[in-house]
Amino acid sequence: MNVDGFLRTVNGARIGDSLLTVLRDTLGVTAVKDACEQGRCGACSVLLDGRLAASCTVLAADADGTRVVTVAGLGGVGLARAIRAMFLAEGAVQCGFCTPGFVVAVTDLLTRHPDADEQEIREALAGNICRCTGYGRILAAVRAVQAERGVLRSGDADAPEGIHRRLDGGADGG
Repeated sequence: MNVDGFLRTVNGARIGDSLLTVLRDTLGVTAVKDACEQGRCGACSVLLDGRLAASCTVLAADADGTRVVTVAGLGGVGLARAIRAMFLAEGAVQCGFCTPGFVVAVTDLLTRHPDADEQEIREALAGNICRCTGYGRILAAVRAVQAERGVLRSGDADAPEGIHRRLDGGADGG
């Protein structure tokens, strides 16, 4: 499988191993976090052939020949960089355990739907659990990324105070 842009051969995995187990234990890809192992927390989120997936619910054998992108494979530029920066700036990171899954999920959402409203953001992130920060700071980080990219219109009712932007990306003074 192609993991974060590198072709990786998996040796020694069992037929019933999850993609999460193979990524972490066989390939040493620790950017993917192991938490619930039931597909309910989002800590192990990856992009599997461009689609968001909980790697603990995917058999590694089913991922044979696929392209797997973890938070590490998103790179340090563009949208992923902006998301990481805003998570820090908005205080959406405390212990950091859930952050990789959130960054992958937000990247997926804003790639597909850059102007998602608050309800759409909440629905897209419903599969991710944070036990430290609370979701207000995470939502603020997502909205701040949208503002930085110029997709929030002045007066958006659900935009956090202080991040309103014009469509051309300039500050509107608010």
